[in-house]
Amino acid sequence: MTAPTFYHQPVLLHEAVAGLAIKPGGTYVDATFGGGGHSREILSQMDKNGRLIAFDQDEDAWRNQPDDSRLIPVKENFRYMRRFLRLYGIAEVDGILADLGVSSFQFDTAERGFSIRFDGPMDARMDRRSEVTAASVVMTYPEADLHQIFEQYGEVRNSKQLAKHIVSHRKVLQADTIETFKAMIAPVIKGNPMRYLAQVFQALRIETNDEFGALKELLQQAATSLKPGGRLCVITFHSLEDRIVKQFMKRGTWAYEADSPPPLKMLTPKPVAPSDAEIKRNPRAGSALLRIAEKI
Repeated sequence: MTAPTFYHQPVLLHEAVAGLAIKPGGTYVDATFGGGGHSREILSQMDKNGRLIAFDQDEDAWRNQPDDSRLIPVKENFRYMRRFLRLYGIAEVDGILADLGVSSFQFDTAERGFSIRFDGPMDARMDRRSEVTAASVVMTYPEADLHQIFEQYGEVRNSKQLAKHIVSHRKVLQADTIETFKAMIAPVIKGNPMRYLAQVFQALRIETNDEFGALKELLQQAATSLKPGGRLCVITFHSLEDRIVKQFMKRGTWAYEADSPPPLKMLTPKPVAPSDAEIKRNPRAGSALLRIAEKI
């Protein structure tokens, strides 16, 4: 199957799908359908009895849906994976793949509000049915919450000062567009402005979409949804995500001490990174890391 160029170029395509160790008649989950590249590769390795349940909360992603009866599309966040598996009468699956990156389409479409490169609405919603936007976070969150978001999700060096500045200026300055927000915070930007803004927008995007909450729910559900010997493959794009995935695969928890043996066995002590050739073809792959675990 030839993947379309619209929406997104899959990262670590062959490495991630190989990590699933596809059984031709098996049942698999693509938790992040996106451009459909990973799904198409999985489908190409399955026979007529195989099933693929694909999730994506972004309605634009489904413009890539292949005409294949083996694929079950679920137009929701992957945090509801277990609920929909039950709905389709599926108790356990043979493998789950998640590519946690923001799609190229989302970054490159100004009106989606994901990129500091364009002016557009302060949106950054992956699911446009959600009421929470980047603008509502900036304009309504208490100072302490903004401080925590910028510090934890963006690792912004002066997160406390930034939060204080926003709260003191948002009464008179609007932050409904990317340019008005950038103008609002210009006086407190430290270091390289592009790097600083990228960290701030990363933090706002993570909060707007509750990305870490959804990821933790997915990992917990994956541990109970996989058959023994089933594989979990997760591609992350920054250290905060990777830390969550690594911790869960090793210990089955985010606490320092687990109460019971971990349900998964890590198969990649060192994460798989893209080749130089892939990074040259797709520079956005540069920060990607793939971790693979197997259900014990």
